[in-house]
Amino acid sequence: MTDQRATPVASPASSQQFTAFTPYQPAPDEAYMSPAQLAHFRKILEDWRDELMSEVERTVQNMQVENVNYSDPNDRASLETDMGLELRARDRERKLIRKINQALARIDAGEYGYCESCGVEIGLRRLEARPTATLCIDCKTLEEKREKQMAQD
Repeated sequence: MTDQRATPVASPASSQQFTAFTPYQPAPDEAYMSPAQLAHFRKILEDWRDELMSEVERTVQNMQVENVNYSDPNDRASLETDMGLELRARDRERKLIRKINQALARIDAGEYGYCESCGVEIGLRRLEARPTATLCIDCKTLEEKREKQMAQD
């Protein structure tokens, strides 16, 4: 029997994307969101969160080390720009960590994998592509169309 657990790896370009895991292959008679499937997604989410948290710790350490007062205004401006970009990236990751924690809470509550709008199954492949997804593809498409219409008005 093959190991069904995933090992997410953050891409160097974006910690919001992970790709290196083994897709879950359900047994022919396996029920949707079986304990094995939930364990698979819990592992993906927890590993992803751990990776993001290590990035946060790395940023804090770098900011403490790089707390240098440059006399040259160009050097100081460059450092401040770099730190600003880093902090914006960490803010996005902080929001993503919150979504990951919410997904883990849905697993604990037995609600993970089902659309919060219509209640249908979100689907294994969609969840592997977006483990924090809360809407099925149809509801998400409809939501995006509404948002696009609102933006045009």
